[in-house]
This record gives sequence, C-alpha cells and structure tokens, in this order.
Amino acid sequence: MATKLGGLRTKLGSYYPYYLIIPAILYYIAFWAIPAASGVALAFQGPKGFTLRYFQYVIRDPYFYQALGYTFVFLAISVTVEFILALAVALLINTGFKGASIFLFVALIPMVLPEISYGAIWATGYAQHGWLNSLLVHVGLMDPSQPMAWLAYGKIARWMALLIVAEAWRGLPSVMIILLAGLQGISKEYGEAARIFGATGFQTLRKITIPLLKPSIQTALILRAIGAVQIFVIITVIFGHRNLPVLVEEAVYYFRELHQKQLGAAYALIIMGIVVTLSVLYLWLSGSFKGEEGRGE
Repeated sequence: MATKLGGLRTKLGSYYPYYLIIPAILYYIAFWAIPAASGVALAFQGPKGFTLRYFQYVIRDPYFYQALGYTFVFLAISVTVEFILALAVALLINTGFKGASIFLFVALIPMVLPEISYGAIWATGYAQHGWLNSLLVHVGLMDPSQPMAWLAYGKIARWMALLIVAEAWRGLPSVMIILLAGLQGISKEYGEAARIFGATGFQTLRKITIPLLKPSIQTALILRAIGAVQIFVIITVIFGHRNLPVLVEEAVYYFRELHQKQLGAAYALIIMGIVVTLSVLYLWLSGSFKGEEGRGE
C-alpha cells in the first residue's frame, strides 16, 4: 500500500499538495465566492440594469452616519481596551505560574459561547434586578432599595460603555491566544540578556517583547477590528433593535425587516470596503508593506 502511494506521489509530482486542497477550494467557491458575487451583483442591480441608486440612498440616509459614528467609536475604544487587557493576561500566563493552565482554560470559555447566549447573559446582568446589581448589593457597593437602571432609555454614552464591557469579555480571549502564541515563540534568552544589562521589566517589554511580538499584534488587531465592525447580535439582544444602531444592524434591517435586498447588499459592500480599508491602512502605518519590500530587495 505504501509503495502504491509513493508511486502515486511520484506521478503527481510537485502538484500533489495542490490536489489535496481541491475540496476546500470547491467548498469556498460554492459557499463563499458564489454568494459573495451574488451579493455584489445585487447591490448594483436596478430595474433597468446597472445602477448606483442604492448607494446614493444609503449615503443620504441619516441613520447611516449615526451607525457609522457608533461603529467607529466602538471600534476605537473596544479594540484598544481588549488589546491592553489581552496583552496583560497573555504576559501573566506566559510566566508559567502555578495554575496557569487552569487560568487559560477559564479565560477561553467566552470563545465557545454562542453569540446570542452571550448577549442573553449580559442582558440579564444589565437588567434592573439582574445578576450585576445583585453582585454589587452583595459586596456592599449598592443600596438594595435603589438598584441601578443600567439600560435606562436614551443613555447612549452609558450603553456604549456597557457594550464595550460586555464585548471585552468575549473578544479578549481571541486576542489573548494570538498574543500568547507569539510570546511563546520568543526566546527567553532575550529577556535574560536584557536583565543582565540592567533593563527593567517595562524596558524589556517596550524595547524587546513588543517589537518581536509585532506580527502577532498585527494579526490580533486586524481580526478584532473586523469583529468590531461586524458586531450586531449582542447589541440587538441587550439593547433592542436600532436603539444603538451600527452598520451591520442597518444592513440586516433593510435586508430582513424591510425586504430591501439591494439596500442591504449596498450596506454590506460598504462595510466590506471599510474593513479592507482599515486593514490596508493599519498595515501601511505599521510599515508592513515597507518591510516586505525590504525583504524582497
């Protein structure tokens, strides 16, 4: 059997590895490329053929700019908070303290929760008689006769803060695991050499660890930025529909609630353009493109 397989590899030659990924390619063509192409075509498809009317409608829609603003505010704050917390947790776990494996397991639990279940947990927590107020009463930080109305209508700034707190618990593990993998790939000899030359822990982190961790940081930040732009389910579950509008929620609203598929597709294309632009802009600002050119030379 082994001889036959070896002969088959010889016949297929250097193309053998590519044949193995054909099923994956077919899967992505059927379930990603074709639906994506259909969505793109739908956004430009008018009653008389090609049109830009749906994009013009979106740009004139006041809800679009409100949703765009809320999305970018959430993106800027949540990604920053999640990165700082994730880096701190990753550095802690990387020390290998006793119980680090258990701590890592607990920290990764939010990753396996369905998004709607996760939203329901925080929705019940933010309720006036939810578990968050009960916890604050239990530790003596709140008067039980005056529970906090976390979801009081119209408190947009408070809602944004509550959303960032809730999403940080869910987004932190995905950022942390990427940073932890990067940290474990850094030789401990660098840190030992820095200590020998009298560097403090902060200096070692800033001058050695962070620069060596740059590829992992880039990956983590881009993925979380994409996730932040795409946030939708948790907002709807906690705050209700269109009470804290974001881009994806608007796309779903037009597509599903109003049955305006072309407008929903136009929103989706705009969201995709924002994601691609943010990714390219970040890579350009971080010097990744220059680095690739330098290696090519």
